[in-house]
Amino acid sequence: MQGVLRMFKKSFLFFIAIVVMCSCQGKEKEKVQTNSTQETKEKEMKMEFKLTSSAFEEGGMIPKKYTCDAEDVSPPLAWGTVPEGTKSLILICDDPDAPVGTWIHWVLYDIPSDVKELSESVPDDDTLENGAKQGTNDFGNLGYGGPCPPSGTHRYFFKLYALDSILELEPGKTKAEVLDSMEGHLLAETQLIGKYSRQ
Repeated sequence: MQGVLRMFKKSFLFFIAIVVMCSCQGKEKEKVQTNSTQETKEKEMKMEFKLTSSAFEEGGMIPKKYTCDAEDVSPPLAWGTVPEGTKSLILICDDPDAPVGTWIHWVLYDIPSDVKELSESVPDDDTLENGAKQGTNDFGNLGYGGPCPPSGTHRYFFKLYALDSILELEPGKTKAEVLDSMEGHLLAETQLIGKYSRQ
């Protein structure tokens, strides 16, 4: 009788072990599937959220029209679908190749989430018609200041950020102030790089 009980106990414990193992494997599989789905969504979001310009291609030369050597107006920019939950956008253009360190050419924030593009020659008004605010660039002005490298070929990074909030800052803020205010609210970012040389 005791032998039968021992066998029954062993069988029961073996059965419990299998149930626990299957349960853990199921949860692990579910976790992997959830992570995989989340990663797929993030990849799709990044693919859709892309900054482009009809004036120049990624890594291409910026036409003289948009620089200090000509009209010095901002280039046309466009982007696709913004990430779900986006409340506002920020656009910053800077030159990391400047001899004095990164030079800020444009700071634009509180761009409404339903705006999908910026036409050529955005005015230097402190607040645009769509409600976006102009920040102060390193030339000491509001709005866009085009490429004006002292020598060589410089890269110009046009960076677009999608936020889950509206910063509601006053016009005239610097890049540092805007980046500090958007901390913890970034949903996604994309960028477009253009080059310019005065040679």
